[in-house]
Amino acid sequence: MATTVPSPATAETHAVTNQVPPMAPLNLFTTNTPLVEALAREGGGWATARAVAVGEDYGDLPLREWGPQANDHKPVLRTHDRYGHRVDEVEFHPAYHHLMRLSSQHELHALPWTTDQDGAHVARTALYLTSGQAEAGHGCPITMTFAAVPALRTTPSLAAEWEPLLTAPAYDGDLKPAAEKGSAKCGMGMTEKQGGSDVRSNTTTATPVNGGGAGGEYLLRGHKWFTSAPMCDLFLVLARTDEGVGCFAVPRILPDGTRNVFRLQRLKDKLGNHSNASSEVEFDGTWGRMVGEPGRGVPTIIEMVGHTRLDCIIGSAANMRAAVTNAVWHAAHRSAFGRTLVDQPLMQNVLADLALESEAATALAMRLARAYDEGDVALRRLGTAVGKYWVCKRTPSVAVEALECLGGNGYVEESGMPRIYREAPLNSIWEGSGNVNALDVLRALSRQPETLQAYFAELGEAAGADARFDAFVDGLHREFADTEGVEVRARRVVERLALAWQASLLLRHAPHAVGDAFCAARLAGDSGLAFGTLPAGTDFRAIIARGMPVEN
Repeated sequence: MATTVPSPATAETHAVTNQVPPMAPLNLFTTNTPLVEALAREGGGWATARAVAVGEDYGDLPLREWGPQANDHKPVLRTHDRYGHRVDEVEFHPAYHHLMRLSSQHELHALPWTTDQDGAHVARTALYLTSGQAEAGHGCPITMTFAAVPALRTTPSLAAEWEPLLTAPAYDGDLKPAAEKGSAKCGMGMTEKQGGSDVRSNTTTATPVNGGGAGGEYLLRGHKWFTSAPMCDLFLVLARTDEGVGCFAVPRILPDGTRNVFRLQRLKDKLGNHSNASSEVEFDGTWGRMVGEPGRGVPTIIEMVGHTRLDCIIGSAANMRAAVTNAVWHAAHRSAFGRTLVDQPLMQNVLADLALESEAATALAMRLARAYDEGDVALRRLGTAVGKYWVCKRTPSVAVEALECLGGNGYVEESGMPRIYREAPLNSIWEGSGNVNALDVLRALSRQPETLQAYFAELGEAAGADARFDAFVDGLHREFADTEGVEVRARRVVERLALAWQASLLLRHAPHAVGDAFCAARLAGDSGLAFGTLPAGTDFRAIIARGMPVEN
């Protein structure tokens, strides 16, 4: 058969030029300068080697293949087997299991509970922020497993049974007894269709068996509207008792090896987070044991919620970093109008502004993690709600602007940017939307006034570093002097708390160009409402360099 030889003109049209080379494989930790600095600064320097290993692992197959595959092939619900028996199982793509296994091996679900080293939360935050740049969906069961431990510790008998399994550095996705697997993962069932965030309106009931009480047995009946990761081994669930709302540990497999009643009604068809299965579940005589004291279910599960909110902040910071690195990498390798994009002044403004937001989010997440390590209850209490509100709220704006930096290429699935964009709103909704967290800040200030004193003491560490910062903090003090109509101003107040904290951290720890630009744009109002409106004279290149995914 004759071979057709392209004409010179045709061959020229087939040449690929001015396309961006693949960013991966790369080390997602060592190329993240703000994170490298923060790990050492906040007390987790001993984990640097671990962070380097995580950065290398997730910057290869997870970034290039497993993340896209796990999201392209959504989980599939199997309610019955071929013979009509209920099985209530979810099938995942192998890439999802690869990600779960890797994260378990690196102890992203357990590190603060398995080491005596100081700075364990800081270390885990660095590891989790690194892994989250590759794939976010599988982080849901990783986070819930991590966060379940403090709640279970309120009932020593349950902690003794489950903590060794939940903290094991292993993963087995099969639905079989956790003791047989030697490891376990934990999910959560709080919200119901009639209540959402108002969990005290829950209608699921729990009837005591043999007296019930703390650690006692109960049978649950009801319906949960959002139960994430339904193939986990254990779930913390809220249900109503005669004493009020209680918290219950509900296993998928009963002590005798049979399956608990855990009827999966459907999987949610979500905007993003496609690799993770979120489900509706019906309980009908479902066996569980009470965690904590009767009628104290909400305070008990709040021990879990606080840690999941921390991970919302970390996950959002990871999403920002992923968006920014893709934008900066593209701009550094793509030319238009005779110059690379990164050398064009207006694009520099956009990229620097995005990098600024990402670095501020990373600094806040790492400093908050140190508050968890140090047992700083006041800063941890207020800082978690403030960070959850602001960092998560800013992520979608960063994602869409970073996507636009790639132009039409960014709108194409192969670029990875649509997945980042779809993932961006989730953490602002999960574990309490913006309003819930803003009001939680007011609740903390009302019940524990000392939290505000601790917060201002933290801000005071940067006093005198920049006149714009000092003026902003003075204005923040005045916000709290006027308590009239404070609820309607809650978002404004929390936003200002977050900006002041981020500015304080950047002024103290980042290069002058970063802190100066942040104060100008975020505190003094010398910017527009969109990204890319930093004032003239900003050292764009110095800021962009910290967002560039290359070794420094």
